[in-house]
Amino acid sequence: MDAGTIQSFDPSADANSFRGALGSFVTGVTVITTDSPDGPVAMVANSFASVSLDPPLVLWSPAKSSKRFEHFAGSRRFAVHVLSADQRDVCAAIIASKTAIAKVPMHLSHCGMPLIEGALATFECSLEATHDAGDHVIIVGRVTKAHHTGGAPLVFHAGTYGRFARQG
Repeated sequence: MDAGTIQSFDPSADANSFRGALGSFVTGVTVITTDSPDGPVAMVANSFASVSLDPPLVLWSPAKSSKRFEHFAGSRRFAVHVLSADQRDVCAAIIASKTAIAKVPMHLSHCGMPLIEGALATFECSLEATHDAGDHVIIVGRVTKAHHTGGAPLVFHAGTYGRFARQG
């Protein structure tokens, strides 16, 4: 499709076009971690957003079809990590393997939550609410502790990872 050509479609009947249209939105890349009886578990998500400053709330939306969904659906706490542009390998490893988090540079927080080292920002959360949302669940977390450093974020657009480039 040429730039500027508008394609209209019914998203209920054309999931591929709908997914392509959603891919037009540039997002940051996050990794969500939690502890489990099997050890630390991680999931890559670009469905992260701030919700409220007072109280401090964030949300993310895991797919119900994910093999890791059960670990997060039942978790009372989790951490959201905003990846830096230099952490593409962390993202790839976690996508490839449920146990890859064990090989990623991390440490455990005071309460045993796996925290990835080198992330631009980390939000340690307790579960605030969940909302059914079609083939996903919206998980709202109350941020109990946050960590932040400078740097360039890893971004995702139209199925491709990249870097943010400042203009002007």
